[in-house]
Amino acid sequence: MRASPHSRARAPRFGVASIEPQSTQRDGDDPRLAELRNWLAALAPAHALALETIRPASNDASFRRYFRIDAARAGEPSRVAMDAPPPMEDCRPFVHAAGVLRDAGVRVPRVLAADLGRGFLLLDDFGSTTYLQRLQECAGDDAQVDALMRDACEALLRMQAASRAGVFPDYDRALLARELELYPQWYVERHRGVALDADARATLDSAFERLLANNLAQPRVFVHRDWHSRNLMALAGDRNPGVLDFQDAVYGPLTYDLVSMLRDAYIEWPEERQIDWAVRYWRAARARSLPVAADFGEFYRDFEWMGLQRHLKVLGIFARLYHRDGKDRYLADLPLVLSYALRTARRYREFDALVLLMERVEAAQAGSQRDGSPARRAGYTF
Repeated sequence: MRASPHSRARAPRFGVASIEPQSTQRDGDDPRLAELRNWLAALAPAHALALETIRPASNDASFRRYFRIDAARAGEPSRVAMDAPPPMEDCRPFVHAAGVLRDAGVRVPRVLAADLGRGFLLLDDFGSTTYLQRLQECAGDDAQVDALMRDACEALLRMQAASRAGVFPDYDRALLARELELYPQWYVERHRGVALDADARATLDSAFERLLANNLAQPRVFVHRDWHSRNLMALAGDRNPGVLDFQDAVYGPLTYDLVSMLRDAYIEWPEERQIDWAVRYWRAARARSLPVAADFGEFYRDFEWMGLQRHLKVLGIFARLYHRDGKDRYLADLPLVLSYALRTARRYREFDALVLLMERVEAAQAGSQRDGSPARRAGYTF
């Protein structure tokens, strides 16, 4: 079995192996970095930090930044500092979720020190090897791939088994609906340059209502919201996976994280493998008395409809990252995400009108130019 050529290695959240040990950025050009460095200086003796080694560890899809700092003493581990500038970011959900997931037996970075008011955290360093990189390296070895996916599934089950209401915000109708609106707002109209008339809008509304009804009827568990190969870290020994980017955790549909993992925006697996892993998860979940459907067909339909909601959302998010935030590296992932959404929608008669709308959007002139010039409108509405 080989991963699809759609898969692409990316810089992990906490590490970029090619970055030089010394930072070349002057603090005078970056007041936040200067403030972070001063905060770390006070922590250096207790945590054996070699401040002269501080350097960027990743680029995030948010305002957060991460820096790696080597240890001042031989044999001590490196650390990662998070810079989450208020008011754009809030460290408190990260700290809260880290504690909840750690108590559930999920391997997440320890919060070694925190200044919540200023938005600084000192964390364990999980290294620079993401699941994406490791899966690509062993894509021809079924046994290694299965072992990695089994470990990720086991960690997911541990998190879900600890679920209870009132710990994380509800993944409610309002949030699910706002996410779906990213597709027409940012992907269809902004990125593809297609104007939606009243009939097209009604088609979307009808499809969205069907999705929301299904999503909200599913059993509820802890949901990471981005349980995929760039947020899972390949660690040494039998400790896989390390889990990152959990600060947006919610209490919501049971199938959400599974579809994030099996229909990953950054690496594609043959559908028969997706189904095999889904069956294995379903059996393990039933053995742990998680509230999955007794019939696998019903469970898999929930999985697919949840995936359609997620992939419509992701199309909008990736388009927004480009047009609003100037981050073009996600554009290369749009075709795979679109293919997931269309393949799923084409399997269900309830979404025939949605499929027709999506196909017309794709047939229209692309609405954005890579050079940043204004989007050109399609010559018709529908």
